[in-house]
Amino acid sequence: MIRRYIASISTSILKRTCAATALLALTLGCSSTKPPNTAAPSGSIESAVLAQSPTSLLARNPNKSRKSLSVASCPQNDGFTEAVNFATQASNLAQSANSKQDWDEVAALWVQAVAWMQAVPAGSPRRAFAEKKVIEYMRNLVYSQQQASATRSQASTVSFSSDLLNEQLELYLSYVAAVGPPDVLIVGSSRALQGVDPKQLKQSLAQKGRPGLKVFNFSVNGATAQVVDFQLRRLLKPGHLPQMIVWADGVRGFNSGRDDRTFNSIVDSEGSQLLAAGIRPELEWDEPNEIPLCYRFPQPCANNNFRKAFTSVDQPFRGGQDAQPLFPTIKSMSSGTGILPVANTHPRIKSLSSGTGILPVVDTRPAIKFLSSGTGILPVAENAARYELKPIAADAATQKAQLIPVSQPTTVAMRQVSELADSIDSNGFMAISGTYNPNTYYRERAYVSGQYDRDYENFNLGGKQATAFNSVVAFTKARKIPLIFVNLPLTNDYLDGTRLRAEQQFRQRMQQLSRQKGFAFRDLSQRWPGRNDYFFDPSHLNRFGAIAVSRLLAADSSIIWPRPKSSRTEG
Repeated sequence: MIRRYIASISTSILKRTCAATALLALTLGCSSTKPPNTAAPSGSIESAVLAQSPTSLLARNPNKSRKSLSVASCPQNDGFTEAVNFATQASNLAQSANSKQDWDEVAALWVQAVAWMQAVPAGSPRRAFAEKKVIEYMRNLVYSQQQASATRSQASTVSFSSDLLNEQLELYLSYVAAVGPPDVLIVGSSRALQGVDPKQLKQSLAQKGRPGLKVFNFSVNGATAQVVDFQLRRLLKPGHLPQMIVWADGVRGFNSGRDDRTFNSIVDSEGSQLLAAGIRPELEWDEPNEIPLCYRFPQPCANNNFRKAFTSVDQPFRGGQDAQPLFPTIKSMSSGTGILPVANTHPRIKSLSSGTGILPVVDTRPAIKFLSSGTGILPVAENAARYELKPIAADAATQKAQLIPVSQPTTVAMRQVSELADSIDSNGFMAISGTYNPNTYYRERAYVSGQYDRDYENFNLGGKQATAFNSVVAFTKARKIPLIFVNLPLTNDYLDGTRLRAEQQFRQRMQQLSRQKGFAFRDLSQRWPGRNDYFFDPSHLNRFGAIAVSRLLAADSSIIWPRPKSSRTEG
């Protein structure tokens, strides 16, 4: 039982990376069973790379013949034909897929189909058709990822009675397994979860002369000081701790007079009971024995389409620290080469003007749900689970799998996770693009003043939350981990008399403790009280506010940020 728990959070999180490797291998590559037909310049960002697929079905079924895949350089290869070949293989394999490994391989084939269809030159007469095919293939890829996620084993999962904590812990342990512990770890409640963007903080720090830092957001909805203390001192192994901790939150998490429901449920959970026995969760290490197939992605053509896509997709916005992004409804895509579009079947899809002109981009407004999938690399719209993959009759040039709406949801049981967990990115951050508008916000919900807000009930900055905070301070100091506490911004609408008095007490208390105990305190609570465009609701930032906060922290010259501890990158 105990051994089974050691693999608790996910029995297959490392095996699932086989499908994700088809994307990650755009930069990492793998050894091929056949040498490439054309050598690429060493060190070139456009050089051909080899990608590793999941465990091959063919390798496990001796009755099936393995098709040898040999891909020539761009000038001699027809990207459209290659794409259709991979799509055909994926469609055929999907008909008999019945395990996570099967669906992982289907997903890997769809990744290949997307990459080759994307490689159709912009000047080709096939281009317009190829653009549509890319989107179709991406939908099929999303579906195959859903199936891989749905069929993964959950038999040994032990819960901490918090969907979001379970998901964040699984993701964090997987992150550590992939790239090592982060240099900077963000903790806190939902305000931190969507209020500090680790990728933006990393980018801003790089611009300030601190490149290569790894940043992860391990915040949990409803977290109090007790929950953060539990995460850092009890849940994580010493080897999984970061070099620096940024605790971003506010006074609500320090009120000992309130009912700490999140912490109480965690303490009563099965996972907490095993922790009390000295057993910390970790992920199972179970690499497949079979030799995986290795694919070869298309090389850039003379018109250099890939470079155009790479350089135009993820441009940071410019302006002062309070400036709005140039493209407020666009979520940029992060990819090893920038050539893979992110599909979204939700009506709110934005097209991005780029060198190739065919990259669909996800609008991350709250209506969109994201899939916590076997590979965990692509967003999925709300209606994506209500599709079945069925083959349709077609000629050889356009044969494909088509998503056909069905009246009932798919019969494969999907994992039951919170909607918040579904939308978290690879660095633990939840980007919300909605904007707080007081003129419409309170038409849909009643206004609750601080006097009747349970988070401020029996307001007391001492007690159990103060004890937990002091434990964290002592813990980080003993391990020489710098602690930065950031009091996150709030709106004027939120700061009524009751809440404003609580904020003033909290600010004074934290300033006093920071001097006495040696941690850093940064008060941003009233930084943008009138900037409703930075908020999702009166007390939670949206993605634009999170970007602004991350930039402010990076620009704070009084914070001595660590140097990268490892050369391993996040990708």
